[in-house]
Amino acid sequence: MRVALYLLTVLSTILLNLPREKEVKPVEVVRVPDFCEGIVFDHDGDAYISHGKFISRIRPDGKASVWAEGGAPNGHKVLADGTHLVCDPSQHAVLRLDATGKLLGKASAECDGRPLREPNDLTLDAKGGFYFTDPGPYDPEKAAADGTVHYVDPQGKTHVVTQGLAYPNGIVIRPDGKTLLVGESLKNRILSYEIGSDGKVGPMMIFANLPVKQGEQIDNQPDGMCLDAEGNLYVAHFGMGQVQVLDRQGKLVRRYSAGNLSVSNVAFGGPGMDQLYLTGSIGIWDKTEGALFRLDLTGVRGLTILPKKSGLIAATKPGIVGHSHSAEVSGKIHLE
Repeated sequence: MRVALYLLTVLSTILLNLPREKEVKPVEVVRVPDFCEGIVFDHDGDAYISHGKFISRIRPDGKASVWAEGGAPNGHKVLADGTHLVCDPSQHAVLRLDATGKLLGKASAECDGRPLREPNDLTLDAKGGFYFTDPGPYDPEKAAADGTVHYVDPQGKTHVVTQGLAYPNGIVIRPDGKTLLVGESLKNRILSYEIGSDGKVGPMMIFANLPVKQGEQIDNQPDGMCLDAEGNLYVAHFGMGQVQVLDRQGKLVRRYSAGNLSVSNVAFGGPGMDQLYLTGSIGIWDKTEGALFRLDLTGVRGLTILPKKSGLIAATKPGIVGHSHSAEVSGKIHLE
């Protein structure tokens, strides 16, 4: 009984740190011509978003400029040495770019001798590796359960860790490094996997089934995700115009307006890590302008996923210093 009361008290305290829905209003930061994705921050506090064939950089003062041009950049992370990993489905690869946006090579392009299909989003682990989703071509009519999740180990080898998913999308690792969370878009749910010592994962568990669209909402597909320091999960719910917050048990505890109806991704930033940034498009994803919005979540602190800056210069061959996730641990990510 005492344990149950203690857990209830802890949970109540966590919930009190989440602002009420009516207290949070989306603030527009910048608008772009197309649906945007891949929000991430570097060591200087600059934000990066993908839209069309471009990646734009937004300075802390709000000034935006094109940083890189490629095929169809999507999910995006920054490593300790200042280089960037970018999922590009049009190039069937996870690319690596230097701090100026120049292409260095491919961090992953095949698995077990087969080319990747359409890498979508990624997350870093503490060992110098990373996980990414590869849902394949988007076809909601077929809703094919042929999506995969991969792990690229510190030696640069790509492994399949789970498959048979209906468009796996957003992906995050809990702060202790023991649990992988994956959004399964075409089944409107979040999946959970226990992570083993070799980076492979255990059996699939359903973490949460999400709400369905209502009224003027046009879809209900979980897209990008992020975590706060308390372990709450923030889900960009595409087509619903909301960021939905799930507690550590998978219970829906908040629904914040996202600004974008077709909200696509989320990331914490700002000096206090209490600002939630959201990408997507104002209306129907391929028919309206894209925009980056910000939610000011007073009392919340986002989980820091940006690894501590290494101060090392990136190389263009195997043996590149990698990153750390919630721990100051260096690793290696290889290029092909």
